[in-house]
Amino acid sequence: MMTVWGRATSSNVQAVMWSVTELGLEVDRRDVGEGFGGLDSAEFLAMNPNGLIPVLQDGAVTVFESAAIIRHLGRTYGDDGFWPRDTTALAKVDQWAEWAKQMVANRFTGPIFWRAVRTPAERRDSEAIAQAVSRFETGLAVAEERLQNHAWLAGDHMTPGDIHLGHVLYRYFDIDITRADFPALRSYFDRLTRRPAYRETVMLSYESLRDTI
Repeated sequence: MMTVWGRATSSNVQAVMWSVTELGLEVDRRDVGEGFGGLDSAEFLAMNPNGLIPVLQDGAVTVFESAAIIRHLGRTYGDDGFWPRDTTALAKVDQWAEWAKQMVANRFTGPIFWRAVRTPAERRDSEAIAQAVSRFETGLAVAEERLQNHAWLAGDHMTPGDIHLGHVLYRYFDIDITRADFPALRSYFDRLTRRPAYRETVMLSYESLRDTI
């Protein structure tokens, strides 16, 4: 059985756990990180010298960085839809996965979620949040156009790009911010919420992350 190191409320851990669950793999997830500690232990630093989650142990293979972990899972366990063996098809999948990680996921968690949820209300910078949402939604506008004509980001199958895009959408649609109207994206998100793996690994309470002090 493979092991994923990282707390369930970490968005990057959620992306990995969603991938694992969609692929039907058995995994032992172990809580480390905020509230649990362990990131500075010799055991953990031997796996990831950066002291960050998630980390995957898969037999003799140890991988850190969520995108690298998801690529490993796709190459090793994914079917031809999730991770194509044809190099031309794979280039498209990899392109959208990289785009979703850099242009969507990375623009949400720190710039928006930390400011709007993890910062006490009296210290929140509303203007900075609004600017971050506007920048984030330029990426969502690209996804909106793409999803008007495709069931999934890279085409007809769920791929790692959908993992990187979709795992932040639960919090985006749930937190108290003003959002643009993206009907195709909203329909896509609604489909995700009907997937058991998404509900199990992504649609989790983040109340413990609120900073009220």
